[in-house]
Amino acid sequence: MTYDPDVIVDRRRIRRKLTFWRVVATVAAIVALIVVAVVATPSGRNALTGGNAIARVTIEGLIQSNRDRVEALERLEKSPAAAVIVHINSPGGTTSGSEQLYDALIRLKAKKPLVVVVDGLCASGAYITALASDHIVAQQTSLVGSIGVLFQFPNFAELLKTVGVKVEEVKSSPLKAAPNGFEPTSPEARAALDMLVKDSYAWFRNLVKDRRQMDDDTLQTVADGRVFTGHQAVGLKLVDQLGDEKTAIAWLVAEKKIPADLPVRDFKLTPSLSDMTFLRAAAVVSLEAVGLTSFAQRLEHSAVLQAVDRASLDGMLAIWQPGAAQ
Repeated sequence: MTYDPDVIVDRRRIRRKLTFWRVVATVAAIVALIVVAVVATPSGRNALTGGNAIARVTIEGLIQSNRDRVEALERLEKSPAAAVIVHINSPGGTTSGSEQLYDALIRLKAKKPLVVVVDGLCASGAYITALASDHIVAQQTSLVGSIGVLFQFPNFAELLKTVGVKVEEVKSSPLKAAPNGFEPTSPEARAALDMLVKDSYAWFRNLVKDRRQMDDDTLQTVADGRVFTGHQAVGLKLVDQLGDEKTAIAWLVAEKKIPADLPVRDFKLTPSLSDMTFLRAAAVVSLEAVGLTSFAQRLEHSAVLQAVDRASLDGMLAIWQPGAAQ
């Protein structure tokens, strides 16, 4: 079929206009979602300024150093909140990030009554976090513990040997940048890493012993890296009580004289738009709706890459994962 050149030019012009308005519509939809999120989701800065309440703080996922989170907890110290309930559902994370969060909660506890509720999992670095509280509540089937420290690194020496690649280096001393993953780990480097792990592990054990008022025999039982159910953890003094948020509120009322009729309000530890997951998903749907499928696929791919980046943790870890040696 033969088309007149003018017809072809007109069709191309129309196609360009359609693409332009599709992009405009997509951008408008995303902006609208951002506005709705800002209006509907209270930030940690102003969530509790409207009156007295119990603040609900949620800690989930991998724990890493986070200055925004520390600053949010400092704002919570100065808020009118009568008490704080910290919900934890986390396998842990870096030892430094867990220690930072623990210290921030200790400072918060000095200003306001604080109780921890375990929502499913409170292991390794997450349990370090929970130790900031004087009272820990867990569900019977939740998992608690994994008291231990891990230093893990890949070693590509055998692979490089197979493909015929050798990494040359000049360094000031044998233990500089060791281990590097490009050569077998020397006994000296392994001994140095072992000292790091043992030092952090000793700190973790002593923290558990002091905060939970635990005798040496019980500490020896719980500090071998295992996780325990909430039911087991009560008998081992890792947690104080079985229950949920209502149990935590009852403890605050009975022990800290918090009024029983106070509402519980969420207090965000990060800005409302810091987690862009829902916006990214909305953007993907919007792009596909206006016919820009290729852009939607690229956006989804970038989300996967960012998730992988978040999962990569550097340094010593206090983390639990089924099937992994801890």
